Amino acid sequence: MLRQLSTASTKAMRLAGVTTSPSRLAARLSSSSFRVTPTAALAASAAPSRARAARPLAASLRQYSSEAEPVKKDTKTEGAAAESKEAGEAAGEPLSAEEAATLRKELETKTKEVVDWKDKYLRAVADFRNLQERTQREMKAARDFAITQFAKDLVDSVDNLDRALTIVPAEKLAAAEGETAGETAASPEAEVALAVRRDLANLVDGLKMTETVLLQTLKKHGLERFDPVGEKFNPNEHEATFMTPNKDHDHNTVFHTQQKGFRLNGRVLRAAKVGVVNNK
Repeated sequence: MLRQLSTASTKAMRLAGVTTSPSRLAARLSSSSFRVTPTAALAASAAPSRARAARPLAASLRQYSSEAEPVKKDTKTEGAAAESKEAGEAAGEPLSAEEAATLRKELETKTKEVVDWKDKYLRAVADFRNLQERTQREMKAARDFAITQFAKDLVDSVDNLDRALTIVPAEKLAAAEGETAGETAASPEAEVALAVRRDLANLVDGLKMTETVLLQTLKKHGLERFDPVGEKFNPNEHEATFMTPNKDHDHNTVFHTQQKGFRLNGRVLRAAKVGVVNNK
């Protein structure tokens, strides 16, 4: 009996993590201060078998727990399948005359709405394109004629320059240009007059060059001068100041220009003042 108790106690102490030699354990068991009850010995001897039995039990429980998890159903798939089934059943059923008339009326209404919205869309697109084109034309006109007032004020200076060139008679200019630089006058007064004519010719040449450069610059910016002599009278471009018969020219022809006209980018800025032939 004592040997059995010793063996059971040793197993129990090993399970509890206590290391004691058998001799010491026997001494303690024989002493009166240490007693092992039969119940404790039986519990100690049964502990290892319980531990070994608990391991497969826990594993089987885990296996049963994983296998027992409920499978989640796809409610969306089931709902879609039910709807498709109902739709199929409804499609297979014939429509009554009242339902067909209602559907036909709804179809006609929707068709009219589609036609109406399409017409509105096309009109809106056309209006937008017209607005774009009109805006582009207005912007171009604003750029082209932004200097209209400036050009109107400038043409008066060009007219004054032209008048200055016509003041000197053409025969005097021809005589001054025909005189050579080495020519000498018979008297001091004639020498002075010759020098004046030469200076006048040089001044006129300078004015002509200035006028040419000025007109080229104005033309570069869209301002152009025109002289309608020999053209048919055009009330959109010409202003008739007088009319007179003239057998050398055709009827309703411009034969004299009092004041030349100007165009700004093709638009008449100032009409030319002219004399017109009237042979009737």
